[in-house]
Amino acid sequence: MTSNLTFSKSISDLASITQSYKCTKISENTLFFPLTNESEWSNGIRVLFYFMALLWCFMGVAIAADLFMCAIEIITSKTKKIRVATGEDDNTVSSEYEEVEIRVWNGTVANLTLMALGTSAPEILLSIIEIVGSNFKAGELGPGTIVGSAAFNLFVITAVCVMAIGNGEVKRISSLGVFFTTSFFAIFAYIWLFIILSVTSPNEVEVWEAALTFLFFPVLVISAYIADKDLCSNMLLSKSRKQEVELGNLDLLNERILKKHHPDLIEYMKEITANSRITEDEAAKLIAMKIDANKNKNYGYYRVASLRNIGGGRKPLPKLNEKLQLILVSPKENCSELGQGKLSSATPANEKAYIEFTASAVSVMENCKSVQLGVERSGNIELQVQVGYETIDGTAEAGSDYISKKDVLIFQSNETHKHFEVTIIDDNEWEPDETFFVKLYPTQGTEENVIIGHHSITEVTIINDDDPGTVSFEKPSYIVKESCGKAELAVDRINGADGKLEVLWKTKDQSALHGKDFIGGQGSLIFEHGETCKAINIEIIDDHMFEKDETFVVEFTEIKPAGAKFGRLKRTVVTIVSDDEYKNMFNRVVNLAHVNLDKFELGAESWGQQFREAMNVNGGDVDSASVIDYIMHFITFFWKVLFAFVPPCKWYGGWLAFFIVLILIGILTAIIGDLATLFGCLVGLQKEVTAITFVAMGTSLPDLFASRTAAQVEKFADASVVNITGSNGVNVFLGLGIPWLMAAIFHSIKKTPGGFVTPAGTLATSVVTYTVCSLVCIVLLILRRYLKVFGRGELGGNKTLKYFSGIFMISLWLLYVLVSSLVAYKHISPISF
Repeated sequence: MTSNLTFSKSISDLASITQSYKCTKISENTLFFPLTNESEWSNGIRVLFYFMALLWCFMGVAIAADLFMCAIEIITSKTKKIRVATGEDDNTVSSEYEEVEIRVWNGTVANLTLMALGTSAPEILLSIIEIVGSNFKAGELGPGTIVGSAAFNLFVITAVCVMAIGNGEVKRISSLGVFFTTSFFAIFAYIWLFIILSVTSPNEVEVWEAALTFLFFPVLVISAYIADKDLCSNMLLSKSRKQEVELGNLDLLNERILKKHHPDLIEYMKEITANSRITEDEAAKLIAMKIDANKNKNYGYYRVASLRNIGGGRKPLPKLNEKLQLILVSPKENCSELGQGKLSSATPANEKAYIEFTASAVSVMENCKSVQLGVERSGNIELQVQVGYETIDGTAEAGSDYISKKDVLIFQSNETHKHFEVTIIDDNEWEPDETFFVKLYPTQGTEENVIIGHHSITEVTIINDDDPGTVSFEKPSYIVKESCGKAELAVDRINGADGKLEVLWKTKDQSALHGKDFIGGQGSLIFEHGETCKAINIEIIDDHMFEKDETFVVEFTEIKPAGAKFGRLKRTVVTIVSDDEYKNMFNRVVNLAHVNLDKFELGAESWGQQFREAMNVNGGDVDSASVIDYIMHFITFFWKVLFAFVPPCKWYGGWLAFFIVLILIGILTAIIGDLATLFGCLVGLQKEVTAITFVAMGTSLPDLFASRTAAQVEKFADASVVNITGSNGVNVFLGLGIPWLMAAIFHSIKKTPGGFVTPAGTLATSVVTYTVCSLVCIVLLILRRYLKVFGRGELGGNKTLKYFSGIFMISLWLLYVLVSSLVAYKHISPISF
């Protein structure tokens, strides 16, 4: 028995030594590794070393890609000033013109050229380096990575995007012509690969074939550009192209142009600057974030954002406190045209339903087990409409303090009020008051009939007593403009919310007079059980005359029941400012917004800024840094500092950083090629299998996170889905067209017998398998768009079918990997013509 064990161990040792010797022979063809003699290392240590080094280098490529995409973003976001007529509509003939900015680069062209190169640079460079490094002989790693990356992108990333959308929510592709064009080329590219590998010149790539492969790239770009332009009017700023007016330079975009091209933004700016609950600095930050959110973002933006979230780098947008987060989503106005009737003139009450919470804040005792929230509808009450709602963690956390909930409320015809409950968890342990939020949002397909009101989010406070509470004004003073219509004075109920509570109030004239400057007097404010935030509305009179600032006072006089009491702020002062003063304040806020917009830029202005951001977690924003941010910052610190030596992206329009980072990514890619080759050999993987699994996944994971973010944030599915089909075609036309053309020309000049030999074998089978699976995947996406059962959208939809689609797509990827691996290990014969 002992001799048998000894013999088995000897056989195992011999196999390990043989495998190590084999990998040592393979390392003679690598560029950098091994760095030293590893003959005395155990196989396990070498496997672990190369695996960890491979992961670390993938992280380095991701950090380099961050800088690379920043440079591309600078290049493609270049704008030019144009003159547009100042007429009220597109058909008005006017001799007056104003300057606005539009992008120089067409979005589709940018996505298929520089943006596609940015996402596919590692795969393309790996293929080029492998060809050059092997004396222009065909390799397995580069082509395998190209096809494997395409499979991972189309099947896995698309699946994740489909499942990332909320239940019932649907997102569609807007540029359908571009999608069909890129999808055609994404499939044709791989059919073409099979043709040149197995049909026209089996196991050889001739010069004309390689040249044609490369030339298909400009054909793809031109075709997609034509498809894009056909979907739009040829007029310079037609209705479908108005969003191309850039928002970055507010000096050029006056109020009239913003009203014409970005009406929602100008209204938001007015709401924020008129909101007396926030300071000018806070208003400027919110406006800057709103402007940034309204900018046309390409795929590169989301890729940079995802990479920085992974690596603990500076986030494109800073973290806001809870108050500003709520105002950013649903700004509460103290005075605006909306405050007079809830619906703007552009949205008559007989056309749309206006839905909001009945109270902006409620409280509930922990032992009540549940809290009931009211939702009311005004405006059009004839239609049957629906609205979605979901809970959001605050200091209270779902699962430990309450049960998270996400559902839909349906208002039947003439139904104006609905209620729903959220379950509260009573853990029998003392805790301070905790809060969570519930948000209303329009469901897919209801946008044309429903408007979510200002009280789109309600705050729920879980308390531990049954006190009726303390009532106080939220602020000691308010500033409103004369033309606002109404002043909304917030009143808070704290330290308890049990039972019904009534507060009597009255106004006192100061320099502003009742009946002349405002309509005051006296009144009562009623808090129902659990309600913690209400408002007193005072009508403001606009006499259209210039006046100095005027003030009046609102104070509480009595509170019922007897157990309730007044807080510190029993009175508040309201100041009415003239529109001229308000306009000056508006301009000050806009100027401050310019300063905040500079902080949202992806690229750095100087080397000093780059090094500061590289050496500090979250780029220096430590207040919003999580534990994961610190860990990833430590892991990626070397790469961050290394790439901080690259000239800033904003220098020379981004081109200097573009080329330098491209060279550095090339070097890193060569190192990855060596590591992947040796790792695959040590664990007994064929090169082709290593390429379609480890290398393809490593280079594509940043795209996974970026596409998922784009799918969740963008209104349409183009940035996530169309980018995938476009880059898959570019991968072949550039990633194989360039190196194969170089090799074919080299062997043609050298008159090598047999020319540029490229064995079809596993690659041809891998291409055919991918092509068949990709056709099935594209057909599924088309069916999802046109069939009602899927929700008529490429992303999201019915919960069950959404996950079925995603799992089915991932199964296609597993099938592709399985078939390609079986051919690589000669368990099944390769496909031949």
